[in-house]
Amino acid sequence: MDIQTRKIEFIQEFLKIQNEEVITRLENFLKNEIITFEKKDIKPMTIEEFNERIDKSMEDSKHGRLTKASDLKAKIEKWS
Repeated sequence: MDIQTRKIEFIQEFLKIQNEEVITRLENFLKNEIITFEKKDIKPMTIEEFNERIDKSMEDSKHGRLTKASDLKAKIEKWS
């Protein structure tokens, strides 16, 4: 059975569920699995990548391509 068929069958079974607690548990399980999977996908930078980021940051600083922390904070406060 291919993955698309499995997904469709899972969705069909999910749609039959009438118990809210079971749905909540499945939602939580899915969220946790996604977070766990995303964490596994994170790889540390190499020294070369790290140094490239430092060099780019220094160039950005020299050319005024910066955002002050206070400006960023004010922008974030407007989000809510």
